[in-house]
Amino acid sequence: MKQLTVDVAVIGGGTAGLSAYQAAKQHTDRVVMIAGGVCGTTDNPVDYTPSKLLMAAAQAAYHARHSESFGVIVDGSVRIDGKQVMAQIKSERDRVVGLAQQQLEAIPATDKIYGAAQFIGENSLQIGAHTQVHAARIVIATGSAWPSSKTWQDLDDRLLTNDDLFNWDDLPTSVAVLGTDAIGLEIAQALHRLDVTVHVFGVSGQIGPLTDPDVMRYAQQTFADEFPLIADAQIESMTRQGDQVIIRYMDDHLQSQTIRVDYVIAATDAPPAIEQLGLERLNLALDDRNVPIANPRTMQTSKPHIFIAGDASSQQPLLHDAEDQGRIAGDNAGRWPNLQTKEHSSPISVVLTEPQIAMIGISFQQASERLSPCDCLIQGEVNFEQPGRHQLRLNNKGRLNVYAEQGTGLFVGAEMVGPAAEHVAHLLAWAHHQKMTILQMLDMPCYHPDIEEAVRAVLRDVAAKLDISSDCALSDGDLSAGPLNNGPLNNGPLSNAPLSTGDLG
Repeated sequence: MKQLTVDVAVIGGGTAGLSAYQAAKQHTDRVVMIAGGVCGTTDNPVDYTPSKLLMAAAQAAYHARHSESFGVIVDGSVRIDGKQVMAQIKSERDRVVGLAQQQLEAIPATDKIYGAAQFIGENSLQIGAHTQVHAARIVIATGSAWPSSKTWQDLDDRLLTNDDLFNWDDLPTSVAVLGTDAIGLEIAQALHRLDVTVHVFGVSGQIGPLTDPDVMRYAQQTFADEFPLIADAQIESMTRQGDQVIIRYMDDHLQSQTIRVDYVIAATDAPPAIEQLGLERLNLALDDRNVPIANPRTMQTSKPHIFIAGDASSQQPLLHDAEDQGRIAGDNAGRWPNLQTKEHSSPISVVLTEPQIAMIGISFQQASERLSPCDCLIQGEVNFEQPGRHQLRLNNKGRLNVYAEQGTGLFVGAEMVGPAAEHVAHLLAWAHHQKMTILQMLDMPCYHPDIEEAVRAVLRDVAAKLDISSDCALSDGDLSAGPLNNGPLNNGPLSNAPLSTGDLG
């Protein structure tokens, strides 16, 4: 059995792991990366690139079919070549995985160990049956993965995760999509626009990451107008019959319905890949998903010498966040004990459907929990069906709600469904990151006609309700940042803990 002693061990070779390794190497040469399975990050080669390519193909087909409104005539029918669509998606996925592989291969052989890692002590890791690593600090960056067992085992290969469908060589005739989060909505709309018959089933009326009931209702109706969608589904049974699945469910009128589809797609985010790490030996503080709680300013767990980042963490599982978290975790693991805190950039989340969905800053639910009891929450709204450049492009569906704090006028968050939401979201996220007030945002230039006119309209709506003489401002600035989830507005139970400088190895 090979024995290795290092300053920092990084478990995982994806986006967060690579960032952590590179950051730690700035402070010490004694760093090892432990890579197991397919290299790369879940968000990039598996979920992100293929799903976005699927959406790109679908949007090309959709706009080709709807160009007559502009006087652009496409002679003949628009034909979908499913084999070519899937070949292109897999080709691009393989290209991105190859780039990730190149990054991993660039790491010196002396700094890499291949195999599955498991904790055998607070500072000790067993790698397969060949190596034991003793590390003063450890970064967990294992990403996310679906468990090997699946619900409804009798469906066998007719039940897919959102990962599995990218192994298709051709598009199917019909699918049922279980899940109305970002992945579910993107896959459902893309397949629908690529001539696949789609039925979408959600839970509890949830649409994407939205928490604002008005924005959510608008989004639900908009998508339901395009393809069958039941946001609060009651599925009675799913049984396999030959190469198809028969689904019995209750519709919105509580009438029993039956459909037959080629595949059922469980289109939800994969859970953190931490089950096989032996974390039960560490007595770490866990959240309600049994995921180690991390201080977002240092990425430390409740064991200060153990850090966690990326999809494996309790933070927001997005590619840019994974890279940022990995860099923070690796930097602090490498510079130990002289830790540095870092404020995360303002939360931003985008669903690339048409219309798009976006959330910026703290959610409506979070703002309501904190500000509504003291009557300090003010809200503005705008409907994208009003005149503007988006109307000229005939994509004028959407709603934008903006939230601010009474008294200070601090912009605290926004939720929207609408055209060009990804670009509006970035503008609002920059303003949120700079802790701007509504009045300061209104001082920014705005071009006519463009989508930003809607932003100015909603800011004016908020400003009209603003009372700067009010003394109900209670946030002390802490509403300018927070995770896009339903958790507390503060940074969790570890956020105020002192930075440990104890001798942990």
